[in-house]
Amino acid sequence: MIALIARRAFSGGGGGGLSSAKLSLLPDSALMPLKRDGLVPVAELAEHRERGGVERIKLPLGVRAWLITGYEEAKAVLGGTAAFSNDFRQLAGVAGFDADQDPGGLGFSDPPQHTRLRRVLTPEFTGRRLSRLAPRIEGIVTETIDALVTATEPVDLVAAFALPIPSLSICELLGVPYADREDFQRLSTARFDMLEGAEASLAAVNDSLPYLRGIVEAQRREPGEGLLGRLVRDHGDEFTDQELAGLADGLLTGGLETTTSMLALGTVLLLQDPAAMALLRDEESATNGAVDKFVEELLRYLTVVQVAFPRFAREDIEIGGTLIERGDVVVCSLTGANRDARLGADMETFDPHRGSVHHVAFGFGIHRCVGAELAKIELRAAFPALVRRFPDMKLAVAPEELSYRKRSIVHGIDRLPIDLGAPADLG
Repeated sequence: MIALIARRAFSGGGGGGLSSAKLSLLPDSALMPLKRDGLVPVAELAEHRERGGVERIKLPLGVRAWLITGYEEAKAVLGGTAAFSNDFRQLAGVAGFDADQDPGGLGFSDPPQHTRLRRVLTPEFTGRRLSRLAPRIEGIVTETIDALVTATEPVDLVAAFALPIPSLSICELLGVPYADREDFQRLSTARFDMLEGAEASLAAVNDSLPYLRGIVEAQRREPGEGLLGRLVRDHGDEFTDQELAGLADGLLTGGLETTTSMLALGTVLLLQDPAAMALLRDEESATNGAVDKFVEELLRYLTVVQVAFPRFAREDIEIGGTLIERGDVVVCSLTGANRDARLGADMETFDPHRGSVHHVAFGFGIHRCVGAELAKIELRAAFPALVRRFPDMKLAVAPEELSYRKRSIVHGIDRLPIDLGAPADLG
């Protein structure tokens, strides 16, 4: 919401993006949840949470909005389906978008529409269904890392490792032709990068949906073995082509950019933490649960999706002792919530041995990311394989030269130059 309203108000209407001068007009309270110092959120986020975690933020266009940074407060909003709405039409109302530009899918819908869509998707993401995809994901990881062995150093691990793995995995899941994956990588990135301007973000949505509608139409004629083919076979009469395309678009763009960021930023963290890297190199870590703990802690610590979809108060409601009035916009900082001391000790630090923590990196409640388990499968396969094949890898540039995104809903890094060193002989 912060990014969308900011883009709408300051893009100048000509698609020219946000200049530094225009960005300087936005209050810090509006941009603060999207800022980081490398991997770490800016100090103001923790200060906001320590003041109570629920405060008004100033936004253009006269929007009355609140930022939530506390863990329990965020869960109350994210899980409060009766009190809060996700309906895109309300976003169109406050930000000046055309309701016809609704991308569809789960993120911008309420029950009963959300319930209807989620009902058909949830069975596709159970452990049993995904277990059939796991061998193919492991194969994708192996093929991607094998290709690194012959690459010319330094290697950009974003382009050569972090992007291909989720791209190929999601294409495999959906049954989307591999030849088109580069277009979707571009479209997904454009949605979340504030510096492209509002028109670029909406154009990314509008460009991808016609293509996916074409895929759906082809699947109706001849259903394949991917998710789209199964949905057409089992539920084809229940949904329009636009609805199925919206579901596929949400899964593709949501799962691609977020997992890419996790793989890239997770690699940066590993290079800063030799003990964590050694843990993943240990062959026993795959059987003693160490990899699972590492991935869960990485998800919590990085929380690459920095803010949740905006909520709109349906009624007056008290959150964290503060009155939220009907019609107010509420933005939950997932990053802030996941570092709340109420979750445990030393939550500002990364601890790969940390016990189970009920983080909100994938959201909470009925809008929790349906593809969460798929992302975990990819991360659990990719990180150990990378560090075991390249145990001596190191940054090819000084740490301060890394190009982290400045103001992005999905935190990430544009390039990650790495000297891989000699590959290990895994026999």
